[in-house]
Amino acid sequence: MKSFVALAASVLLVGCSSWVGHNDRFAYVVPLYRVEIVQGNVVTKEQAALVKPGMTRDQVRGVLGSPLLTDPFHADRWDYLFTIRRQGTEPQLRKLVAHFKGDVLERFEVPDNLPTENEFVASINTFQPKREAPKLALSQAERAALPKPVRAEPSATEAMGPTRSYPPLERE
Repeated sequence: MKSFVALAASVLLVGCSSWVGHNDRFAYVVPLYRVEIVQGNVVTKEQAALVKPGMTRDQVRGVLGSPLLTDPFHADRWDYLFTIRRQGTEPQLRKLVAHFKGDVLERFEVPDNLPTENEFVASINTFQPKREAPKLALSQAERAALPKPVRAEPSATEAMGPTRSYPPLERE
């Protein structure tokens, strides 16, 4: 009897393991939870455009943050890596390399598929349907069309309401 129970339990466990892995669903019904893994620095096109040859290490660190990899054997090279694995989206991997000569940036290697900030946010947004990002700034024509602010002149009327006199805080 004990061997029958052990055999039945092992058959059930083997059967359960064959269900896992098909579209991340258990028995094609219950979605499995995956841990979100984010490593490295998010660098967008806007940030990479600010980095120019001739900048110091501190200036590059100020724009991009601290590099994920600094190799003691290659002290003149900083590697900015970024990986993200998020449920419901494709995994992303980007690698940017800053090459220094002494304390000055000599060249900066940027991949062609570097997203803008709006593109990056849209690529990891799994909570809302994909929609266009809101406009963050007005054009010159839109600014010119705004009504001019009216400056209020200070009024010379007296204050209304009861006036109170308070005793001095210090006695002389």
